[in-house]
Amino acid sequence: MFTYCFLPSDLHRSESQACVYLYSPTKISPMANEAHPCPCDIGHRLEYGGMGREVQVEHIKAYLTKCPVDTGKAVIVIQDIFGWQLPNTRYMADMIAGNGYTTIVPDFFVGQEPWDPSWDRSTFSEWLKTKDARKIDREVDAVLKYLKQQCHTRKVGVVGFCWGGVAVHHIMMKYPEVRAGVSVYGIVKDSEDVHSLKNPTLFIFAENDAVIPLEQVSLLTQKLKDHCKVEYQIKTFSGQTHGFVHRKREDCSPEDKPYIDEARRNLLEWLNKYV
Repeated sequence: MFTYCFLPSDLHRSESQACVYLYSPTKISPMANEAHPCPCDIGHRLEYGGMGREVQVEHIKAYLTKCPVDTGKAVIVIQDIFGWQLPNTRYMADMIAGNGYTTIVPDFFVGQEPWDPSWDRSTFSEWLKTKDARKIDREVDAVLKYLKQQCHTRKVGVVGFCWGGVAVHHIMMKYPEVRAGVSVYGIVKDSEDVHSLKNPTLFIFAENDAVIPLEQVSLLTQKLKDHCKVEYQIKTFSGQTHGFVHRKREDCSPEDKPYIDEARRNLLEWLNKYV
């Protein structure tokens, strides 16, 4: 069992110190109604400061966390629609860093505003048109170069949530140097060629996801079964909703906690196996 929690009093320790601590959030926004997640609701927004630091990577900013032991391994963590500064995403990046990886959360929106839950939902489609998760090659190239030159990385994996899960699909079809991918509730309905994966990819879905119906997961499963030539795995978590892996507190309910823990453990096991 992995530990993926952090102690607020340790948030400003140096990067050379241990990365894994116990965390108890104190101020959490009320749980959003995930029964209508179009766009998906933000859920539990953690008040978490992070253990990494912000860096400049060519034309974009990024959040970087180094593990105390240099393993030569790194993981690119890709944001959801709420942007690279969402504390929940940085929490997940720090969790991964605590298990042996340099992690980096680039601003794949390149300075544009992330989605704000207070905005009029009727404008979401227009907002999303300017955020194509498959047109990120310039940013991916810059991040891979930075990891290699500045962090001395030899092996790279990628993890993405929601919008970032779609980006993972794209990266795993185009970048053979990325050894493993984990797509967490990434929309698959318009990914016709998603079976053309270059390296092992884990797909994590929620059973009660109004954004990604189970029929789409079944279609993806069949396409990969018929065409995919590399290792892959698809896991759908019973009773869970969109965002459960990183937008729900671990202590949100006794019923949800085992699924959150298992999904995060599966994510780490996949990286450990293939990166």
